[in-house]
Amino acid sequence: MSVFRSVPAGAACMLFVTALGAVPGPMPTPASPSAGRAPPSLQAAVQRLWDTNPEIRAARAQRDAASARADAAAQPLYNPELVLDAEHADVNRRTAGLSLTLDLSGKRRARAGQGSAELRVSEARYTLVRRDMAARWLKAWSVAALAERRSVLGQRRLALMRRFDELAAQRLKVGDISSPERDLAGLALGEAQLQQAVLVADEAAARAGLQAIGAGRVASLPPLPDGLPPALAEAPPARASEELPERVQARAEQDSAEAGLRMARRARIPDPTISLTGGQVRNGPVSDRLVGLGISIPLPVLNTGRAEVAAAQAQAEAVAANARSRRLGLEAARVEARTRHEAMRNAAVAFRAGRAAAFEDRTALLEKLWRAGEIGTSDYLMQLKQSLDTALSGLELESRAWQAWFDYLTAAGRLTDWVDGRSQEISP
Repeated sequence: MSVFRSVPAGAACMLFVTALGAVPGPMPTPASPSAGRAPPSLQAAVQRLWDTNPEIRAARAQRDAASARADAAAQPLYNPELVLDAEHADVNRRTAGLSLTLDLSGKRRARAGQGSAELRVSEARYTLVRRDMAARWLKAWSVAALAERRSVLGQRRLALMRRFDELAAQRLKVGDISSPERDLAGLALGEAQLQQAVLVADEAAARAGLQAIGAGRVASLPPLPDGLPPALAEAPPARASEELPERVQARAEQDSAEAGLRMARRARIPDPTISLTGGQVRNGPVSDRLVGLGISIPLPVLNTGRAEVAAAQAQAEAVAANARSRRLGLEAARVEARTRHEAMRNAAVAFRAGRAAAFEDRTALLEKLWRAGEIGTSDYLMQLKQSLDTALSGLELESRAWQAWFDYLTAAGRLTDWVDGRSQEISP
């Protein structure tokens, strides 16, 4: 397209009046989906993801392993030892002894506390992986659903360009348009075919990205809901900052680090070993019974354990600092998610309420004006391209609004509740 000329005044007036007559008022916005529950198709897809995703399975196995380690950490540290001794010489000796190291410093209690904290860390990590994979899948799904809708709209554009090319050929035969205008129609058809190939490739890439996350094959995608995401006033209330999975994990990590510090301090304290021995000693015709009681205590001389305590202290301080940094990041992410969701949804509502969304009406009207000779070929192509670009932008805007909704639910700690349908039971 090399030259575009302005639309005649009569055509512009006709376009305006006919457009107003086609749709008498703003387009009604379809009702938003439930703020407390995901659509059933999405619920089924995410549940399938939770059941099949390898990362979630790995996190679940790690949680089970942490549970087993917590059980092991709660067991006594020391087992009794049995010693049997026999000696045959000038003096015959037969003895049996039992020894047991006593945990007088509370090592078992500290180790059990650390195991319990590590189990809570693993449980919080599993919850986070489960939530994050759901958020990734939902956002990838919205991108794939957008690519599918864009491809469908591209097919509509291709059909329009084919029809336009055929009409241009017919009008050239009767002398209504010139040969350059006929060539312009052919070029527009070729451009539409190239653009459609790009849209099909984008859809394939989006589906591949979605399938890589999990939940099986995606031959049939759940469609984007007709309505827009719920407004913030309808959204489930955000969880308190301390209830967010990241904060739960941070507290568990702090508890684990503090338990590790207590373990390092108690490890410096030697535990005594008490032994009891009994037996018989025979020296010729003389036979005596033997009873012995012993106690041994390690001497922390060569290794005092101070380095281990210093390392555990530094680790606990680092974990506490990371927890404070994470809290600030979560608060900032929540504010950003609320603002972005509100902006995206308001823009999508405004787009639906305006004339920009009436794509079919405009394309039909433009073709009518072109066939009537009210607008030229270049003007028709320019305005049709603008209509198509606007329609594609509208689809992308709605997809971004849904992605912002998922981000808000994630920041508010309500994403898994929304998928499970639990957040509808919680009143603001």
